[in-house]
Amino acid sequence: MSSNKTGDIKGSVAEALRIRQEREKSYRERALKLFPKICGHCGREFSGKRLRELTVHHKDHNHDNNPPDGSNWELLCIYCHENEHARDQVADAYATGSIDESSDHNFSHNPFAELADLIKNKKKTQ
Repeated sequence: MSSNKTGDIKGSVAEALRIRQEREKSYRERALKLFPKICGHCGREFSGKRLRELTVHHKDHNHDNNPPDGSNWELLCIYCHENEHARDQVADAYATGSIDESSDHNFSHNPFAELADLIKNKKKTQ
């Protein structure tokens, strides 16, 4: 790849990141004005430096859906926000069938099944 193309790609990526950050900043500022600075899941309150731990969660997961009334947002702390997205990923995996529910897992293995016999044999040899 020529250095000119590399420069174009880097410039495009930088521009996309700048636009994304500006968009996030604008809806975050609006959400912080509309809602109390409390996590919508765990109820922790945030202020001062810790306010940065409070994130805007898009209920429909569409970051372009930013209605002026904030109806698609909820404020979540970084921990609850991460948990929310992790739960969605698990639900999506089950919905798409990417988790193999048909496999025959044998969970009946007991690693201690022969332990009693080993202890008896040990006592006999002592």
